[in-house]
Amino acid sequence: MTTTTPVHPGTHTPTDPRADTPVADHPTGGSLVERAAAIGPLLAEHAARHDLEGTFVAEADQALRDAGLLRAAVPVELGGEGATITELAAVQRELAHHCGATALASSMHQHVVAFTAWRYRRGLPGAEATLRKVAEDGVLLVSTGGGDFTHPRGEAVPVEGGYRVSGRKRFASQAHHGSVMSTMFTLDDPEQGRRVLNMAVPLSAEGVRVIDTWDTLGMRGTESHDIVLENVFVPDEKVLANRPYGVVDPPLQVIASVAFPIISGVYLGVAEAAYAEAIRAAGPRAGDPLVQRTIGLMRHRLQVAEWALDGALALIGDDPAPSPERFLAAMSAKAEVARAGIEVCDLAMDVAGGPAFFRGSVIERAYRDIRAAKFHPLTPEATLVETGRRALGVPGLLP
Repeated sequence: MTTTTPVHPGTHTPTDPRADTPVADHPTGGSLVERAAAIGPLLAEHAARHDLEGTFVAEADQALRDAGLLRAAVPVELGGEGATITELAAVQRELAHHCGATALASSMHQHVVAFTAWRYRRGLPGAEATLRKVAEDGVLLVSTGGGDFTHPRGEAVPVEGGYRVSGRKRFASQAHHGSVMSTMFTLDDPEQGRRVLNMAVPLSAEGVRVIDTWDTLGMRGTESHDIVLENVFVPDEKVLANRPYGVVDPPLQVIASVAFPIISGVYLGVAEAAYAEAIRAAGPRAGDPLVQRTIGLMRHRLQVAEWALDGALALIGDDPAPSPERFLAAMSAKAEVARAGIEVCDLAMDVAGGPAFFRGSVIERAYRDIRAAKFHPLTPEATLVETGRRALGVPGLLP
């Protein structure tokens, strides 16, 4: 498969204190983005095959480990790189230039680690132990938040020493390859009413099964299969939060503020890859005003999407406090990236013409992969509704 180096529409320059370290010095040398770029050719080499087969991007997973990228969000003192949310978004964006499925799958691990680091900085229980396992043992975390969010699938029943949980979780990226699942279950509390319990569940626990359901339009290499839990025991110490049901409460505001800029970086990178391939395909017709306008529109949409993401990251900061404004900033940026990304990939198909219609084309894969951007909560339309509610003072998901 032919790949090209994406042409960035803006001047986005991720910062990293190791930026001056040569990549060749050691396997994990160089800035985080430089390391992501260095393994890019390997990711691209296998991307089309995993997309066609619907199989996990195993070579990419190993390359990410070897480059130290899966421990990027772990604090330095615990054996990681101490990466910020902005740096993680930039890393996932670079990975997506080469393989969208690799970038999206690993982003699910990255944002859980980043939120765990947020918890560690506040001395919350279990955070340090989890981060050390990521850094020292290579533990891969699986998130079910995309399918759960404010209305989780499954129930928790109190028992001595903890809970018994049962339910079916969808969109669990890396399901066959993860070690621990960051998930949620509902609890009917006689005093507080319906609640949501955030908890960590080992994928090796008795009663946990992965069901092979991932046969999708795009992002096929993520292997985001269903996970079924049947009467699984979760001890009290593995329950990380007890939250109200059906709302974006302060803990969920933080989770979203951390997670969705990182995930948005993936989709921006996918669109940039399609744009770069369109530039290459347009070369022989560069004098055509229609081609010029189309390329100009693509660049414009990517630039505005980049500004939206950068603006959200600036508002959210490196260590966000709970905030409806930060939550809506993350959601607004994600919505802008989704809309722009879909439009850019559509236009790239127009510019490249017939060859982009064939399997194996970078643009054809990006055209399908980018569609997944609209399925993460909140959807672009739901984001508009919630933003309007906030402006009008009308009750909604935000308390």
